[in-house]
Amino acid sequence: MEGQGKAMMMEGVENSKGREKAAVGGACDLVLRLLALALTLAAAIVVGVDNHTKVVPIKILDGLPPVNVPVPAKWHYLSAFVYFLVANAIASTYGAFSLVLAIINKGKSRGLGSLITVLDALMVALLFSGNGAASAVGVLGYYGNSHVQWKKVCNVFDNFCHQFAASVLLSLLGSAAFLLLVLLPLLRLQRRN
Repeated sequence: MEGQGKAMMMEGVENSKGREKAAVGGACDLVLRLLALALTLAAAIVVGVDNHTKVVPIKILDGLPPVNVPVPAKWHYLSAFVYFLVANAIASTYGAFSLVLAIINKGKSRGLGSLITVLDALMVALLFSGNGAASAVGVLGYYGNSHVQWKKVCNVFDNFCHQFAASVLLSLLGSAAFLLLVLLPLLRLQRRN
């Protein structure tokens, strides 16, 4: 009798430790989802409001004075920036949706948890591809390309470039949060085995 009581007590202690680990894992999951949502939403907003107009002197003929022309820089002028904005908007919308699902699920359904993890991995791929496209165009804007005679533009539109660089950084941090959301279930699975 006494042995059975100790075994039941040990089993109860192990179950409570398992519940505590699940609660900590669930809270970590929710915090990461909220962080990913906030970062990707902030990146999309920063890009969406990013525009800069600069008056640029353009010399038409050598004998004439330069003509001052206002030149705008907006995010929707380049398809890579549009893709970047759309990728972050999709990721932030998914982040809100998955946050609600994670709160409702709370580890009850393994199938739903697996589906959310697969969708998290899809968001990582989407965000990294958008970040790569935007960064490649940003590097061209910052340094130019002498081989094809593309001049750098970030020396003229410095505010636009700095704001866009901040947006890419926010998006990279959001991507990292989604990547952690993919890695955490894998680490939990490995610990169980």
